[in-house]
Amino acid sequence: MDGTHDLGGKPGFGPVVRGGDAERTFVADWQRRVFGLVGLGLSTLANTDAFRHAIERLPAETYRAGYWTRWLAALQLLVDEDDASVRRTASTARRDLDRRPRFAVGNAVRTQADGVPGHTRLPGYARGRRGQIVRHQGAWVFPDTNAHGDGEQPQHLYTVAFSARELFGEDADAHARVSLDLFEPYLSKEDG
Repeated sequence: MDGTHDLGGKPGFGPVVRGGDAERTFVADWQRRVFGLVGLGLSTLANTDAFRHAIERLPAETYRAGYWTRWLAALQLLVDEDDASVRRTASTARRDLDRRPRFAVGNAVRTQADGVPGHTRLPGYARGRRGQIVRHQGAWVFPDTNAHGDGEQPQHLYTVAFSARELFGEDADAHARVSLDLFEPYLSKEDG
């Protein structure tokens, strides 16, 4: 996640706009139709992870053109590629896993520092950062492999809490915390 879509914690993009049209789900009728088409596409054409990866691969100008524009462009990309290896196979991404979780609530962890090529659910601003496991979410389809047609490869998922200063530096609110749902391969035990 090093493209235009991974703006979390990066300066220079201004505040998040709230209110007015930003609070409405659909501002125009074509947006409703895009929503319906994407729903149909995700039931027949691709899994959610492949859809997210298609969004991440859009040119910056298309991505920044707006939420529904990027959804439509990502759907068109998936139609053009028509890759059977990323087709949806189940109605839920939760899976059973024989392997026990490596971490428990309260464990101190550090996220992997390096990015990976292609789709990942580990945001750039959280790489190489220290946090604490606050919840085990069970096992889920691993988006990093599923998006590329490399199989579901289920992994344990954890909610990890970070101080805002750990993620965004000393100018962040000293009392603020950010929680991220992160997969086991992203984490290692942190001493102390």
